[in-house]
Amino acid sequence: MSRQPLDNEHRVTVPDLVAAKHAGRRITMLTAYDHPTALLLDEAGVDCLLVGDSLGMVVQGQPDALGVTVDQMIYHGRMVARAAKRALVIVDMPFLSYQVNDDEAVRNAGRILQETGAHAVKLEGGRRNVPAIRRMVDAGIPVMGHVGLTPQSVRRLGGFKVQRDADGLLADAKAVEEAGVFGVVVECVPAELGKRVTQAVGVPTIGIGAGAACDGQVLVINDLLGLEQTVKPRFVKQQADLAGIIRSAAQRYVEEVRDGRYPGPDHVFH
Repeated sequence: MSRQPLDNEHRVTVPDLVAAKHAGRRITMLTAYDHPTALLLDEAGVDCLLVGDSLGMVVQGQPDALGVTVDQMIYHGRMVARAAKRALVIVDMPFLSYQVNDDEAVRNAGRILQETGAHAVKLEGGRRNVPAIRRMVDAGIPVMGHVGLTPQSVRRLGGFKVQRDADGLLADAKAVEEAGVFGVVVECVPAELGKRVTQAVGVPTIGIGAGAACDGQVLVINDLLGLEQTVKPRFVKQQADLAGIIRSAAQRYVEEVRDGRYPGPDHVFH
């Protein structure tokens, strides 16, 4: 794999990601849910910003993502897309926004792109979603797939568990590739299986708990920055402890206000 990044001077596009796989360039992706965070990640050179329905858990405090709506994804997607000058912005299609019928799937995907300014949508599932993916792609909507652990199916799967069905996973990845996705997230599978999927498809694979052989990696920004205090997945490498920094700053503020040290002479108008 090349350590050379995608072009830092121009907007990352869907064809750029496909070309990156064939050039051996690793793709970077992080989730983003708001404007200031997206600004910082874009400036840092992250290739793709994913407005994930994981916001149900890390922003809204829900136990899973099943309660997230299309309107909520549009609200957050608009903020992220407004901030991104280089990164490709992808918005998750939430639960029941594409499973009911193909017409509704196309309508919701189109609405997300129209109302956010994002560049693509992502949906979960493999073979069962091929007709919807084809309809979206035929309508000119760039679609990213998502196989392996699919969080919207967490109740059927019995929890957030490692997925080991190699035959099923490979069939799903190949099916969504044939349907026209430009890339596929591979979540929570053994590293060797993540490697097999990456070798089996011609579109980029973006791993999350799927080993180092994937064409790129994605993490939830709250996990990366140490903001998530409850669940810490094994595959996450925490790069900062913002929870500790924020907590300490708030505690100092509370103490200074209570002690009368804030506001001081330098913080008032004269």
